[in-house]
Parts: sequence; C-alpha cells; structure tokens
Amino acid sequence: MSRVRPIVERMHGYVPGEQPQGGRVVKLNTNENPYPPAPGVIAAARAAATDELRLYPEPSARPLREEAARVYGVRPEQVLAGNGSDELLTMLMRAIVGPDDIVVYPEPTYSLYDTLVTIQEGRALTIPFPADFTLPPALFAAEGRLMMVCNPNAPSGSLTPVAMIAELARAFDGVVVVDEAYVDFAPPGSTALPLLAAHDNVVVLRTFSKSFSLAGMRIGLLFGHADLLAEIAKVKDSYNLSRVAIAAGTAALAAVDWMERNVARIVATRGRLAAQLAGLGYDVLPSAANFVLARRAGQDQGPVQAALRDRGVLVRHFATERLRDALRISVGTEDDTDCLLAALARLSVARRTP
Repeated sequence: MSRVRPIVERMHGYVPGEQPQGGRVVKLNTNENPYPPAPGVIAAARAAATDELRLYPEPSARPLREEAARVYGVRPEQVLAGNGSDELLTMLMRAIVGPDDIVVYPEPTYSLYDTLVTIQEGRALTIPFPADFTLPPALFAAEGRLMMVCNPNAPSGSLTPVAMIAELARAFDGVVVVDEAYVDFAPPGSTALPLLAAHDNVVVLRTFSKSFSLAGMRIGLLFGHADLLAEIAKVKDSYNLSRVAIAAGTAALAAVDWMERNVARIVATRGRLAAQLAGLGYDVLPSAANFVLARRAGQDQGPVQAALRDRGVLVRHFATERLRDALRISVGTEDDTDCLLAALARLSVARRTP
C-alpha cells in the first residue's frame, strides 16, 4: 500500500535544470545571473551570520518588506516575502486552489505551475500560445479561481503589454498572478505593479534569483492588495526566510543601481547572442528576459543539447511537442557567449562534413 496521497504517487515532480558538481562548465541552462551581487549584499549576509543564528528570524521578514515597499512605491502590508518566488507560488495555490478548482494559463510556460496545480488536485486549463507567443484570445474568456501569466514568459522570453494584463484583470473573476521573474530585463514600464491600485484581484511576483544575482539565497516577493495577502500569509511556513536571507535581500534592494548595471550588461549580450545565433541558422524569438529561445523548425535539438554538454556547455532543452526543436539559452558573460557560439559553430561544421 502506498504511504503517500494517490495524486502524489501518480504525478511527475518538477525537474529543475542541471546543477553540475565540480569541474569547469559554461552554465547557461538555469537563467542565473553571471555577475555577482553587490558587495554590500555579501557584507550584509556575512554580518547576519553571527551567534544570533540560534534565534528565529523576524517571522514576516519585516525589514525586507519595508525596504521593498520603499523601492517599489507600495505599503509594507502590500508585500509578502517568500523563500524564492516558488514558495510564494505554492502559497497562492494552497490558499486559493482546492480539488477541481480551475487554474488558467497559456502554454508553454513555467512548468512548475503544472506540478503545483496537480498537488492541490486542481484542474489546469491550458490555452496554447500562438506561434508568436502573444496572449491567446481565449484566455480573456476563461473562467477559474486563478490565472497565471508569466511576463516575460518562460521559456519564450516574450513580453505582454501591461494594458493587456489590465484587460485580463477586468475580464477574470479570480486572482490574476503576474509572474515577473524576468521583468527587470524588459524595457521600462513593463511591470504590472501600477495595476495594484485599481485591481484588487492582481498580484505580482518577483524573485531575487535573476536580476539581483541571488539564486543561491532563495528570496521572493509577492505584491498585492493587503487584505488578499493577509489571507495568503495564513498558509506560509512560520519562519520562511532566514536571518541571512532577510539581510541579503534588504541590502540588495538598497543597491538597485548595481543590479541595473548588471542587467544592462546582460541585455547588451542578449542582443549579440540573438544576432549570432541567427547567423548560425536559428530562429530566435525577441526576448525581454535573460535568456533566448532559439529554434530550428522541425529539428529535434535534444542531440545538440547533449553534444554541447559533452563540450562543457549546458543549455536547456524541453522534450515536448511545442519545444522539441528549440534550445533555451541563458545569457552569460561575453566569454560564456563566445564559448557557446564556438561550440555551436563546430557542431554545425561537423553536421555538414560528409
């Protein structure tokens, strides 16, 4: 007899990108920032690692929430902190989705949504993106408890205008979650945070894993109407952020200019990467994130991913019908990009050689 819930026994768990142990690799598979966090962030983390680690942290991560409120122009009660945005997604599902409740989202998108809906025994209503990854019109007529809009979308990097998110919020009776993990890499004015003033059914997710270079620290923020966040907070773990994470996240927000400089470097490299991938025969969708989706129509890119891995270059491949012919490639340093492009060029020559 199984000792776990039947739904858990049947489901497939979320599969994160590979994290290699030891050895030099060019790691372009998990959309991490190739540049370090601000020096003040590292100093704050070290300063927090004192004998007070024997004590629990502030349970609501108040210093982090207050600094986030200052930076983003909201009230502290409009901010909820989590152990990465993934935990905040879990909290949203726990608080809102019950058995047979419908969660709506376009696909392909962040595959963790599938896993979290299944755990709650909800029902995913997935609506296919068109080829250009604009929002499918059927999304505006959908009904459900929760709607997920990853913006910029992963794995496409495509960006939905804020005005269109506002239309969704007006059309949808449930909660609209705008997952902005990559929004700092998008043009100014791309965030849905201004919608919070007029739409009490909109929440906005942010993570420190991408633009703030803190994937290893696990810090996320959820912005929304204070009453809704108070309900969601009921299902969070008691002390979900450590003292070190609270200190590091607060310091990162105080050094936004450092983050913005790193983002500018990544955006510049993203343009070069896209152009040179096109020169190697890939179709590259315009990206507003810190990665690109490069495809060769009808050609399975799984063998290419494997060949790159053999050469010490990690990229992401999704063996699904919509994405089998594509590689998702994180934007690394200029040197990382050179290594990737050189390896792809050698593979292309090898394929053409009789």
